[in-house]
Amino acid sequence: MTIPWDEMITAATAVRERAHAPYSRFKVGAAVWCGDGSIAVGCNVENRALPLSICAERTAMASAVAGGSGAPRAVVVVTDADPPATPCGMCREFLREFAADLPILAVNLAGNRREYRLDELLPHAFVLPAESERR
Repeated sequence: MTIPWDEMITAATAVRERAHAPYSRFKVGAAVWCGDGSIAVGCNVENRALPLSICAERTAMASAVAGGSGAPRAVVVVTDADPPATPCGMCREFLREFAADLPILAVNLAGNRREYRLDELLPHAFVLPAESERR
């Protein structure tokens, strides 16, 4: 099945505008293409108590889980950074909970794109001892 990158970029760009980023002024939108074919979106939501903030990628994935949409098949992250920004380490670990070899497309508002795989961005993901024994 072909990944609907353009549809995901449109969705992530639109939700990026709803980001609550008064402290960093760094708006991020994310779209997760789910196992059932749907697209879940999320934006970053900052808080004055910074550890309470949540990234767009985790918001989108949490929305997919809450909606019962199935495992993620691909992720798009839209920022205004040049080069396009990838998910932070916390988001990489969060996404890894659901898929190890996930395609991730980082896009900026100028249309520049960089495609990665999650296992490339997070080559040594955290594993529990019981998990590593099963491998």
